[in-house]
Amino acid sequence: MVCLGNICRSPLADGLLRDKVRKRNLPVIVDSAGTSAHHVGNGPDARMVSTAKRFGLDISGLRSRQFQVTDFDSFDLIYVMDKENLKNVAKLARNSDDLKKVTLILNLITPDKNQEVPDPYYGGEAGFLDVYSLLDQATDHIIQTLTTK
Repeated sequence: MVCLGNICRSPLADGLLRDKVRKRNLPVIVDSAGTSAHHVGNGPDARMVSTAKRFGLDISGLRSRQFQVTDFDSFDLIYVMDKENLKNVAKLARNSDDLKKVTLILNLITPDKNQEVPDPYYGGEAGFLDVYSLLDQATDHIIQTLTTK
């Protein structure tokens, strides 16, 4: 799960998917990162922590890290939140195999529309709730895919 700072969207997606994987005891590793190093080592934004907590999800223990080229080796699928971060991750790809792993996460629920998860950072509570709803749907789709293989 990748966004810009790894403090709002991607840690929420990470926490949602981790929780769903854990509940189903699936052998899946979930992680998140940002394309920027601005928040490395910081926890998620307090507003996103609060939003997640409203739905019974604790993401407070996650810590921001920057996306690395080695993530292409560590992960089979890399979901990005928006087109700018898609470009940033694609620039680090070493080959077409790396690029094939990367997709906009909302293409899972709105195929080929290339919709972006809006960044709630500069908005109000409604933006955080909207992001939660979108990422909950997208991670449900991931779980459905994982459990029907």
